Amino acid sequence: MSLPTLSTKRRLIVTLLLVSALVFALIVRLGIIQIVQGEGLKKQALEQWTRGIPVKAERGFILDRNGKKLAISISRDTVWCRPIDIKDPEKDAKKVAEILQLNEEEVYKKITSKQSLVKIKQWIEKEESEALRKANIKGIEIAEDNKRYYPFGSFAAHIIGHNNVDQVGQYGIEAAFNKFLTGTAGKWVKTTDAAGRQLPYDNEKLYEAKNGLNVVLAMDETIQHFAEKAALEVLVKNKAKNVSIIVMEPKTGDLLAMANKPDYDPNKPTIPVNEDEAKSWEGLSQEEIQKKWYDMWRNFAVNDVYEPGSTFKIITAAAGLEENVVTPSSQFYCSGYVRQIKSGKPIKCWRYYNPHGSQTFVEGVQNSCNVVFVEVGLRLGAEKMYEYLRAFGFGELTGVPFSGESPGIIPSGPKAIKDVNLATISFGQGVAVTPIQLATAISAVANGGNLMIPRVVKELVDEEGNVIHKYEPEIKRKVISEETSKTLMKILESVVSDGTGKSAYVPGYRIAGKTGTAQKVVDGRYADGKYVASFAAIAPANDPRIVVIVIVDEPSNGGYYGGQIAAPVAGEVVKDVLNYLDVEPQFNKEEQESNEKENVTVPEVRNKNIKDASKIVLSLGLKYNTDAYFIEEGSVVLDQFPSPGTVVKRGSSIDLYIESKRQDTEKIIVPDLTGTTREQAIEVLNQLNLRFEFSGSGVVVGQMPKAGTEVDLNSLVNVRFDNVN
Repeated sequence: MSLPTLSTKRRLIVTLLLVSALVFALIVRLGIIQIVQGEGLKKQALEQWTRGIPVKAERGFILDRNGKKLAISISRDTVWCRPIDIKDPEKDAKKVAEILQLNEEEVYKKITSKQSLVKIKQWIEKEESEALRKANIKGIEIAEDNKRYYPFGSFAAHIIGHNNVDQVGQYGIEAAFNKFLTGTAGKWVKTTDAAGRQLPYDNEKLYEAKNGLNVVLAMDETIQHFAEKAALEVLVKNKAKNVSIIVMEPKTGDLLAMANKPDYDPNKPTIPVNEDEAKSWEGLSQEEIQKKWYDMWRNFAVNDVYEPGSTFKIITAAAGLEENVVTPSSQFYCSGYVRQIKSGKPIKCWRYYNPHGSQTFVEGVQNSCNVVFVEVGLRLGAEKMYEYLRAFGFGELTGVPFSGESPGIIPSGPKAIKDVNLATISFGQGVAVTPIQLATAISAVANGGNLMIPRVVKELVDEEGNVIHKYEPEIKRKVISEETSKTLMKILESVVSDGTGKSAYVPGYRIAGKTGTAQKVVDGRYADGKYVASFAAIAPANDPRIVVIVIVDEPSNGGYYGGQIAAPVAGEVVKDVLNYLDVEPQFNKEEQESNEKENVTVPEVRNKNIKDASKIVLSLGLKYNTDAYFIEEGSVVLDQFPSPGTVVKRGSSIDLYIESKRQDTEKIIVPDLTGTTREQAIEVLNQLNLRFEFSGSGVVVGQMPKAGTEVDLNSLVNVRFDNVN
């Protein structure tokens, strides 16, 4: 036997090394599998051996402050399919489609898919569940599921919001508190063989779902009904574009009601509640329809801004009183026009054709005189005005938990506020606010000066009724003193008893408030014929329990004044809410004194021009108001409140509703002022509504523009005086 050669020995050594390396590699790999990857592989194996059908948690309820259920979850079955267990796809697809009223081809695609588990139909009816169980189709399984249901339909839709098909909140409280409402899902687990077939003697396991928390709102269901009823009535009666009514508790910031009309049904969030609207959607593209959905879900009170008009005068008054630039007895003079500043277009009082003349600040607020508020704004100055805009929460979010809240539009800073801007801001033009911002700001005036964060949710509660979290009322900041608050409340009460807010008066209740009529801005310009009528009410004035804001966007059935349209609605809501809250009626000193005054029968002044009508009213010892813009001297009275023949007390105010016309294009012929004195020139120019700038003294020796020149209303005339020997 010959000995192995050297080359053979080398090959044996190499082979041994290779085998040893392979064994070592296998040992290392086995160690990695058993030690490093062991837990993960066990989990994967378990997933292969088992299959589970998700069991959704029951979504928490949404309740009003008194426990009334506004959003609940109801039990509905959902149909699932295990394609691997389907024996006869064509036969089974036909049967399932027939029972569930589905397209047979679509069902076939699902039950023959490569997925391990596929949903066939969500939330089937009880009859469909029974029929499917009787059919006993292998591979088709029925699992209990939950569906969101809103028992009152469109009621409080913009507060509650709605969910998508996967029960995820999309808008309102459903979206904002989705993580609390959702809960934790469970699972129904079964054991299967390698082919995915269920084993006959396996141990099934049901992992229970943990239900979500219940959300308790600050909203009161009864008060919300009052607001919704009033909003719908004013929407239909005035053929308005939108209506929003907010009821807030000023001391806590609790949102007692927020009604927007038109609205939608959260049970069917993609279908309009109005049949005419539904017909108008026919033939639209999917993109256009989706835009309609978003418009329908849009929360007007939170997402949209508007110029507040005269309701904003409350803020100017509060700032002026707080800064001591005005007192209730301060004297003002209204000549019909603002003459302290230069402007391209005339800045007028609404009653420029019959100026208010001499008046106190209280009377100026009662009369809603623009000239008075411009003077207060100018006394405050740009720095202070901007400071109070920010202090009252304009230009920032209020803190409500609704998506898409607008911060409003205010100047970027004091330097951006020129004299003209300061003047218009003072009476509510040149700024844009949301209804919720205005409600919060006016609540600060009513509660002693505290700007509150609106409280929409009071608490989170579990299934057993245990309070998991409580949301306490929260003060954002102090904006005015309690003394200023009390002073302004007395003034605003007189607006309802003696001023432009008379139609919001409710016998026996002390109501403070302010009317507002604002021309809408469309594409950066004031649009003819488009207005927002509004009213802000606080009641009772001596111990405020509620603030009511009524906004009527684009009324188009004749009138558009805040005093005519919004004030009576606010009065009705105040009456209903205070009765519900068991607030006892009471009479203030002024009301008691008025009972002793002489009765006067309201005259018929409809169809008369404003000049004649005002003379008749004043001759009887009555006052009159109107919110109209741009009234011509010959304008005719369209309507009046109270109606002719009504018996009222001498000194009461009559609201006259006038057809408004713009006069921006009116032309004036410049008169010849040569030889007139300073006093004579002032009288002539004032009568023609022309601004003037004088130089020198004596009598007029020159003017620019020249006599006979045609100029715009409120144009500037430079007049030169000299002493003529």
